[in-house]
Amino acid sequence: MTQEMTNALRYIGKADYSGPSEAPILTPEMPSHKSYSSTPASLILGLETSCDDTSASVVKNGSEILSNIVSSQIDIHAKFGGIVPEIASRKHVELINPVIQEALDVAGIGFSDLDAVAVTNRPGLLGALLTGVSAAKSISAAMEIPIIGVHHLEGHIYANFLINPDWQFPFICLVVSGGHTDLVVVRGHGDYEILGRTRDDAAGEAFDKSARVLGLPYPGGPVIDRLAASGNPKAVHFPRARLDDTLDFSFSGIKTAMIRFFEHKPADMSVEDVAASFQAAVVDMLVNTSLAAVERTGIRRLALAGGVAANSGLQARMREQAEINHIELNYPPPRLCTDNAAMIASAGYYHLINSRMDDLALDTIASQPLR
Repeated sequence: MTQEMTNALRYIGKADYSGPSEAPILTPEMPSHKSYSSTPASLILGLETSCDDTSASVVKNGSEILSNIVSSQIDIHAKFGGIVPEIASRKHVELINPVIQEALDVAGIGFSDLDAVAVTNRPGLLGALLTGVSAAKSISAAMEIPIIGVHHLEGHIYANFLINPDWQFPFICLVVSGGHTDLVVVRGHGDYEILGRTRDDAAGEAFDKSARVLGLPYPGGPVIDRLAASGNPKAVHFPRARLDDTLDFSFSGIKTAMIRFFEHKPADMSVEDVAASFQAAVVDMLVNTSLAAVERTGIRRLALAGGVAANSGLQARMREQAEINHIELNYPPPRLCTDNAAMIASAGYYHLINSRMDDLALDTIASQPLR
């Protein structure tokens, strides 16, 4: 670590919070950023610590990944069957500096080569978010480069530009993960309209909790996906929620149906058949509502994003329906569907070139819809 970075960490350590929702008061006076002009080669350091993955990435011009380091805590939290926020926060504190350094080393650059630092500051676990934001503030202050706060769901959307920089506006994006299930119209950089969202549980949460009912390990979504590949999707009929004439989702009913089914599960029913039937029902709800959004808006470009977008059953059904209905479909590979800092750096780049930066008063927010 350079002396500049050491001084910056000490500097940020002087922050004094007088309340959880107030901006930090920093002493000495916050430094002003050096002037920035867009160049053909903009290097953005992205940081992602919103939940249980500590990630840092260097991305060039919003789409070329020079490094993308992800340190997962899955093995730690698996014994508890879910994320323990305090443990996650402590691990982020331990890992953030070495993960950042590895991202820079793999990219073959130093702090002085960066044009900006982008960081997830909302929504997420507050202690986890604070670790990433504090590190980003340190780098911003020491190197006198812009700091950019990125909404976590916006980051997931921008994973699509990492694999397809020429992906065109407008498009509909199904953002589906453990904590969110949203249908979003993206009309331009930073221009979002929510068409629908879950009214209760997220799709990923339904996967994980149903997996727990079946006695499967955490995280349950990928396990169900693997088992479903060899099961009969018609073995069990699980309900498909359709909420009047809206584009909203609901997964609490199918989660309850799984619990009730398991209480009276036939002895000869395989877990593969149950997994396949459950996954088929969830995928039906996601695909059918997405297709309804396409027809309602007339926008025939559809993207997938978020951890559940890596589900093989969802991808297969979406490809099938996209071909039938003449829809352009785009989705990232699994490594960019789950939480990672490359997607944050990509979103940050487009903030930067559109002059939407933040300052050292950047706050962390536990819950905020994309808007």
